Amino acid sequence: MAGTDAPGAGKRRVHAVSFAEAPAALAAVRRLRAEGFEVHDVHTPFPVHGLDEALGLRASRLGRMTFAGGVLGAAAAFGFQVWTHAVDWPLVIGGKTPLALPAQVPVSFELTVLFAALFTVFGLLARRRLFPRIDGRPADQPHPRVTDDRFVVLVVERDAGFAPARFGELVTALGAVERAESWRAL
Repeated sequence: MAGTDAPGAGKRRVHAVSFAEAPAALAAVRRLRAEGFEVHDVHTPFPVHGLDEALGLRASRLGRMTFAGGVLGAAAAFGFQVWTHAVDWPLVIGGKTPLALPAQVPVSFELTVLFAALFTVFGLLARRRLFPRIDGRPADQPHPRVTDDRFVVLVVERDAGFAPARFGELVTALGAVERAESWRAL
């Protein structure tokens, strides 16, 4: 597991428990939380259905960003077309009014989709702080095979109430493939 071995200011001991199968990792998260251990994060090579609920995560607010981007795109497209066709350069083409709505639908639709997609991508990057690192270091991974075939559950020791012996027995009973610990700033 990546991280330094020496404790420091703001660092906590983190236990990385690896599983070979997704159902085993999901069951481990549920059991560890039920036993009172703090599951900080789970790294998986693909999305696991039910993991958000098992971790107790709230619903994502990314949909709101997408909706806001779509509304802004539609308003910008429609507003620009109205201004162009009715105020700045009014032309009567084929006897139609300058504000013929059917002609404005394709552009408004395209800008709605474009703005919604851009707001989604940039909202995700900003919210999860996924911008490139300035120092050039790669992101820390808890296990080298986490992007291939390992499911890694990170459990944090927050206080003296953490029972290492009980944790070790529970992890063994859950069928963990591998276990490592290190210090990590959280």
